[in-house]
Amino acid sequence: MSDIKFGTDGWRGIIAQDYTFENLKIVSQAVADYLGEACLPARLAAKPRARQEKKIALGYDTRFLSKEFAEVSAKVFSSNGIAVVLSDRAIPTPAVSLAVKTKKLDLGIMITASHNPAEYNGFKIKNASGGAAGPEITRKVESYLGNSPVKYSPEAQDKIKTEDLSRDYVRFIRSYIDFKSIKNKNFKVLVDSMFGSGDSFIAGILKGSKIKLEFIRNSINPSFGGGRPEPLEENLRELKKRVKKDKFDLGIALDGDADRLAAVSGDGTFIHPQKILGLLALHLNQDRKWSGGIVKTIAGTTMMDNIARFLKVRLYETPVGFKYISNLMEKEDILTGGEEAGGMGVKGYIPERDGSVAGLLLLEMMAFRGKPILKILQEMERQFGRYYYLRDDLQLEKRIEPKKEDLPGELLGKKVVQVQDYDGIKLIAEDESWLMFRASGTEALMRLYSEAKTLKRSSDLLKLGRDIIYKLQ
Repeated sequence: MSDIKFGTDGWRGIIAQDYTFENLKIVSQAVADYLGEACLPARLAAKPRARQEKKIALGYDTRFLSKEFAEVSAKVFSSNGIAVVLSDRAIPTPAVSLAVKTKKLDLGIMITASHNPAEYNGFKIKNASGGAAGPEITRKVESYLGNSPVKYSPEAQDKIKTEDLSRDYVRFIRSYIDFKSIKNKNFKVLVDSMFGSGDSFIAGILKGSKIKLEFIRNSINPSFGGGRPEPLEENLRELKKRVKKDKFDLGIALDGDADRLAAVSGDGTFIHPQKILGLLALHLNQDRKWSGGIVKTIAGTTMMDNIARFLKVRLYETPVGFKYISNLMEKEDILTGGEEAGGMGVKGYIPERDGSVAGLLLLEMMAFRGKPILKILQEMERQFGRYYYLRDDLQLEKRIEPKKEDLPGELLGKKVVQVQDYDGIKLIAEDESWLMFRASGTEALMRLYSEAKTLKRSSDLLKLGRDIIYKLQ
């Protein structure tokens, strides 16, 4: 057994190297042991007779061998007497979360490596609320790794029920969005599925509307066309070009398991997820008249601070990783929460991110306000400030983390007035600009983040960060 660790968002590894069928069996057995010996949801505590049988939902994405990995994992659970609702097709991760919540299951498992390169696969755990499994669950699962022999029978089918989990997913989202507000709008929307499991579910959600939908990169391609299914601007050149050339009103891009989103306006302008979070907060509060706090991560934009103050709602800040946002959504009244990588969750749904829902809410906002998304974005920036947010991922030979003493006391002539180090290290300067260093939880990467009120300063800060890291190698 190689070293198996749950990072920011589950366990991930290189297929045939770390992510093997044997290791997957070990992880699945650890989850089974956790369910059998440590997991007792409150809903079952009130029903002692129902304790005997645990139930999970299990889904998978379009990656190489994902379906086969899911089937093997399902047989481990079935061999342990755990009932499995197995998806009959590749589906978005939030469809698994929704199934756990609506079917009142104990856990959800999703076979996916999200936005990682094609050579990776992964294993995400969802708790009984459908939210991301927090550290208390993943640590317990890790403690069970290899503790007991794997129970695996190739014929173990009696506890496995194959279902179309996408049907309930589409039906719920149709009821969640304000379908009446958008069904008669003649919007043209281009969806980039990035060869992931988002596929064309949005078409089913918008069935019966006048919205014209087109898709790119929505075929099954386990190599993701030679790229990685992450909705960063540099990966969306085709989407930007097509939206502008063919006069679409909105372009949206989903990551590999469709829980993250980026967008493109009608003129081909990339709309960063940080700005989308601001748009969602304003839409849900001002247009839908919903209440609740806003959550951002330590790597989130300063603009959200300004929006929260204006709306007079509480702003929460968490470490990077949607599991922390998910945890808050379960405990507090949260309107919306999001991470810089494009994962956004909203009130009244699941305590998880969903790229399709976030994209549909942008359409809804356009319908409510009767304006193109670019105009709405420009109005938001005029009111709350225009911040230039950048990120760079440095591929390293080995995983390193800088220490406070390795970092400067000023950022390009501006004094550092605050240092946050509860997740990576963030240096905040007196002019509100900042630079952050954070080692990836899943890869040998150093993630650098910068933000400033001019693009030049943000770019210069990012260069400063690269220079610091290269000197430390």
